[in-house]
Amino acid sequence: MIVLALLTTVLTLSLAAGAAAAALARWDEATVPTAITRAAIAFGGTLSLGIALVALFVSAWS
Repeated sequence: MIVLALLTTVLTLSLAAGAAAAALARWDEATVPTAITRAAIAFGGTLSLGIALVALFVSAWS
């Protein structure tokens, strides 16, 4: 049950990072495709790191 809560938290943080990256890119007067690309990179990086940390946590406590 705790794993689902951790994964939900990671997904929420990843979505927030992606949305913030897109907003900041548009604020910096980047084009829409560039903003989407930056958002995807931020989302993917945050999600990868978060899932790696959850896996480390689960393996350490198993």
